[in-house]
Amino acid sequence: MSVIFFACVVRVRDGLPLSASTDFYHTQDFLEWRRRLKSLALRLAQYPGRGSAEGCDFSIHFSSFGDVACMAICSCQCPAAMAFCFLETLWWEFTASYDTTCIGLASRPYAFLEFDSIIQKVKWHFNYVSSSQMECSLEKIQEELKLQPPAVLTLEDTDVANGVMNGHTPMHLEPAPNFRMEPVTALGILSLILNIMCAALNLIRGVHLAEHSLQCYLYLFYSPARTMKVVLMLLFICLGNMYLHGLRNLWQILFHIGVAFLSSYQILTRQLQEKQSDCGV
Repeated sequence: MSVIFFACVVRVRDGLPLSASTDFYHTQDFLEWRRRLKSLALRLAQYPGRGSAEGCDFSIHFSSFGDVACMAICSCQCPAAMAFCFLETLWWEFTASYDTTCIGLASRPYAFLEFDSIIQKVKWHFNYVSSSQMECSLEKIQEELKLQPPAVLTLEDTDVANGVMNGHTPMHLEPAPNFRMEPVTALGILSLILNIMCAALNLIRGVHLAEHSLQCYLYLFYSPARTMKVVLMLLFICLGNMYLHGLRNLWQILFHIGVAFLSSYQILTRQLQEKQSDCGV
């Protein structure tokens, strides 16, 4: 019998959903609890590591540690120890698959959609399979819950009515734009290496060091008005090398300007990737 209906992984600091199980339930009551879960996800940072909110037919359980939280909608017949054991297993699976930097840099909902299959597998295991290992884990969680019971939330804590949460108007956060660049090419890597070499040769000249460092940045990351910045940077590098004509021979000047032109070309030809669909999760 299925007692765990839905599960998701969210980022604690802003409630951004990172991955979720496939939703096979579309009753009005279940959809209402999905909305409650989304509302609660936005405020997880206010609560301790474990918590539960129970209703007549469904309950929400969450378990968080660091900046990652796992949440589930279960039937009221699901024991709390089983729900938290499931969430802890899910947390370990997710954090073993993705590092904190990758999680922290996620900018769009369900950025780790491929983890959905793991959630489905773990959910199925807890719903339909019983093992001695699971029983040991359940006993461990039961002892922990006795020593430190989870926070008990009321239905009002999960309510969203007329855009108001707990009497407070929520902030409407625009999703961060997903500026993901095309993969770095071999020629692009070469231009980066040459820029680093030029920067190293200009350690005592702060302006020229900054110029080559900025070229590396413009190649690796998206920046508004990129074309104008590249043209200005190329102009400054050319003028700077002309100014240093008495201190450098012709080949050194041609090397620095050649690297600048190569880097400028690589920056302008590296485009943004097309935005991927969130698959309507």
